[in-house]
Amino acid sequence: MTGSDAPSTIHDFYGFPQALYDLRYDAPGDPDLATRVVKLLEEGGQNALISSDRGLDHGVWSPLILTYPRSGIPVVQLSLMHHRTPAEHVALGRLLTPLRDEGVLILGSGGAVHNLRALDWNNRTGITPWAGEFDQWLGDKIVAGDIAALSDYRAQAPNATVAHPSEDHILPLFVALGAAAGKEPVAEGTLLHRSFTYGSLSMSSFGWGV
Repeated sequence: MTGSDAPSTIHDFYGFPQALYDLRYDAPGDPDLATRVVKLLEEGGQNALISSDRGLDHGVWSPLILTYPRSGIPVVQLSLMHHRTPAEHVALGRLLTPLRDEGVLILGSGGAVHNLRALDWNNRTGITPWAGEFDQWLGDKIVAGDIAALSDYRAQAPNATVAHPSEDHILPLFVALGAAAGKEPVAEGTLLHRSFTYGSLSMSSFGWGV
């Protein structure tokens, strides 16, 4: 958990145009909120630490620079648990539900379909069939609030392992699901945006309570 008053902008990606590396997102941090998050997690049996020198990586600032370009909203970032399952990330998210009543916006950034090796750089607007099938399944389950099916997406969704060779870009979804559901078994979401770039890079976005 980031705990700096003024987190730096981390450019943790490689091989892209210099203009991306020149971007800065100078949002203020919120050490008090970081402490509150850690307290909620520890009360739920999770281990959590605050880093006073960790900045915001592109998983945070790349969506925020578009949605809140003036960077005036305090931001804290919570890391993923790469060795944990989707269901465990849902459980973690449920611990964060009280923040929704405290004026905190919980964002789970990533990608609905994210396989950089499968990108078709000549396809700017079309949708590769396998990617479209996975994206549609994912969206249907989110709108239905089917947390059980989503948590088992690796077995149930079409083309799951192609859509997500690794899980780092989909695990934030499960934290958001848990935070939205709280103690409820379902959390019906709303499709906010759907688009594809390079055939298979899905930008589908969903919200709860919006």
